[in-house]
Amino acid sequence: MKASLIKIGNSQGVRIPKPIIEQCGFAGEVEFEVRNHELVIKSLKRPRQDWERAFKVMAANGDDALLDAQVSSKWDEEEWEWK
Repeated sequence: MKASLIKIGNSQGVRIPKPIIEQCGFAGEVEFEVRNHELVIKSLKRPRQDWERAFKVMAANGDDALLDAQVSSKWDEEEWEWK
């Protein structure tokens, strides 16, 4: 997809089509990064960004125990054969 630079005051900008904004999850503010002469626009919203804090809270509350969800069936008990 190509886009043209447009004049915005003393600056220039690029219009980003709505489907691309939705696909990228852009909302409010974005982050710009220049890599190898390329402009990278990233969403500030990061999936799993609060997981580390949540895991620490779980550990402090003793909620981080491993759950054994092993389920066996009749086939497992009667027909499975280890070799």
